[in-house]
Amino acid sequence: MLGMADTQQAEEQVEAAAGTAADKRAGRRTARLTKQIRAFADSHGGSAEGQLAHIGRGRVRIALVGANGEWGNLVADSFDSAKDAATASGITLQDDFDGDLAAKVRTGRYEWSRMAGIQVGGPSNG
Repeated sequence: MLGMADTQQAEEQVEAAAGTAADKRAGRRTARLTKQIRAFADSHGGSAEGQLAHIGRGRVRIALVGANGEWGNLVADSFDSAKDAATASGITLQDDFDGDLAAKVRTGRYEWSRMAGIQVGGPSNG
């Protein structure tokens, strides 16, 4: 039969192991985000800028704008993960998605038709 000290020690070991597993998963997710950001930058002019925004339930959107004006989004599980991935990938982070960063975005025919929708004769959703 386990004594009180033994039970407490066993519980602490289980909690530590669970924390370590969660830390490893978070590290793998951050590494995957870093790889995706680098791939985006490499395929869109060799560099990119980004902006981080909370989107709810602890998730963070990483808005990316490539050197060629192409843009895209990734989603991270936490602000720390998003910031770590952006920093590790070497992109420049902006505080806001307005002004200079927004002016760099190049939109194409598809984006304009999706923004206008059927109101201006864009393709239907059906």
